[in-house]
Amino acid sequence: MAYKVAVFDAKPYDKDTFNRVNEVYGFELSFYKEHLDRHNVVLAGGADAVCIFVNANVDAYVIDRLCEMGVKFIALRCAGFNNVDIAYTAGKIKVARVPDYSPHAIAEHTLALMLCLNRKVHRAFIRTRDWNFSLNGFMGFDMYGKTVGVIGTGKIGKTVIGVLRGLGMNVLAYDLYPDYAFAEKNDVKYVSLDEIYSTSDVITLHCPLTKETEYLICEESIAKMKNGVMIINTGRGKLIHTKHLIEGLLSQKVGYAGLDVYEEEGAYFYEDCSDSVLTDDVLARLLSFNNVILTSHQAFFTQEAMGNIANTTFENISDFFAGKEVKNEVVYQPK
Repeated sequence: MAYKVAVFDAKPYDKDTFNRVNEVYGFELSFYKEHLDRHNVVLAGGADAVCIFVNANVDAYVIDRLCEMGVKFIALRCAGFNNVDIAYTAGKIKVARVPDYSPHAIAEHTLALMLCLNRKVHRAFIRTRDWNFSLNGFMGFDMYGKTVGVIGTGKIGKTVIGVLRGLGMNVLAYDLYPDYAFAEKNDVKYVSLDEIYSTSDVITLHCPLTKETEYLICEESIAKMKNGVMIINTGRGKLIHTKHLIEGLLSQKVGYAGLDVYEEEGAYFYEDCSDSVLTDDVLARLLSFNNVILTSHQAFFTQEAMGNIANTTFENISDFFAGKEVKNEVVYQPK
């Protein structure tokens, strides 16, 4: 029996990768460009499982409709699951995720944002295409010897640390669950958030989005930072209060911002909006700064990562329907 999987938010590159990897698994795939939500959940009719991405909105209504239609499994092809009401899924439908796919992809994009901002590569590219080869305004700084604060030292954070240590940077780290053995081996010092803020030349975010970390970077924390600090976020959009970041950029307290995520990205990211009017005033303001680089949640986007995502997603689905333990299941943990 070929189980039917409805793949939502499917772009051409998703179809290519999933179809190639599916040659091993043999699922019957249906691709839909829409994000799964209450307005299009009807598209999942007849499917045994749905596969969703970061912009889906799986609330109680969607969960009930999926169950009514006989859908038995929700496969997230991403690490985060804050867009699914996990508490409501308990006892109704199983959920699994892809906890990691390529920490190297994220780490390398993080470094790319740092170096591009520091050496103004994005501005130089535009200037030289206009036959302007002046260096005015392009002075950067040596990353070597500077202090970087890494917030979150899971697989991605640790990989980022390895890259930054290769540049000769001094690394401070913060994590609710410090890995002191890793720190000792890699010459990393765990410190408080306040010390991260007050002493770091560069701060990079690699922690999950929780109630505790939402708006971790805000007016209060920015005020504690060094003048001209560089802030990098390849984690989750809501780790940063964007309006407060803009205020920091205007006051020049924040010297650079490299963002692969944005707190209200759902309406824009992964879509071609070039023929539309940008109605998000905050996003428009953010894009007006020449010391800000905003990429479209693409840090994960490498050939290797896409293949890993598809493989893990299909493995989760296959294990579920085979009655095996789904090692990447997301289980509700009541507080």
